[in-house]
Amino acid sequence: MDIASILGIILGIFLFVFGVINGGGNLTRDFWDVPSVIITIGGSLAGTLASHKLSDFINGLKSITLTFKDTKADVSEVIKNIIDLSNIARKEGLLALEEAANGIEDEFLKKGVMLVVDGTDPELVRGIMEADLLSVEERHNVNIGFWKAWEGLGPAWGMIGTLIGLINMLAKLDDPSTVGPSMSVALVTTLYGSLIANWLCNPTAAKLKVNNDEEIRIKEITVEGLLSIQAGENPRVIEEKLKSFLSPKMREGMTDQGGGEE
Repeated sequence: MDIASILGIILGIFLFVFGVINGGGNLTRDFWDVPSVIITIGGSLAGTLASHKLSDFINGLKSITLTFKDTKADVSEVIKNIIDLSNIARKEGLLALEEAANGIEDEFLKKGVMLVVDGTDPELVRGIMEADLLSVEERHNVNIGFWKAWEGLGPAWGMIGTLIGLINMLAKLDDPSTVGPSMSVALVTTLYGSLIANWLCNPTAAKLKVNNDEEIRIKEITVEGLLSIQAGENPRVIEEKLKSFLSPKMREGMTDQGGGEE
């Protein structure tokens, strides 16, 4: 489980409740209105549905579960695996990688290894792997786009609900006692829209993008590593090349991967 996402959501709820109670408000009396919930959440979801295909809409909703999963993507472990493969290829030849590929769990890496073993032209290997990488990123961007779309529509439908409330309030101006309660209900929809955007949608889209960037970086490292192995480069050189994808702090934190002999 990704503890950061869970803590963020819980902390957001706590701070909202604290603000309401500290200001003397009542959660159920002052901040809960069923019609406002229906207008804001229902309307914004309807708009999001209208801007997506049904399958993309459903997958977008489901993608929130990905923010709670720990991807366990270890860049240093990926580099180590590639260095191990480069040592095998240097000592026993590229064909020896076929047997080593049987123990690889990463399907992307395994696919690349088999392309190398089959003697595929390096440029074709790069083209195939990058096409796969692009396809993954496009699927991720559809989910990210879903949450960005909902993020924009939440406050918009909150404002629509507020306008509806104001119109109803003005229609009953002959009764001054209804102005306060009507104004309160009207503003609640704007609050709901802001909560949808800033407590739910924006953090979800941001976390999905973080996960996407991390996965894409690992796949880019994999592609460069495989092409370097195919080119017959020294494992030590390959290791240093792959470390260039990392931040200085991550490079310092990496232990020696056991590069090959000169």
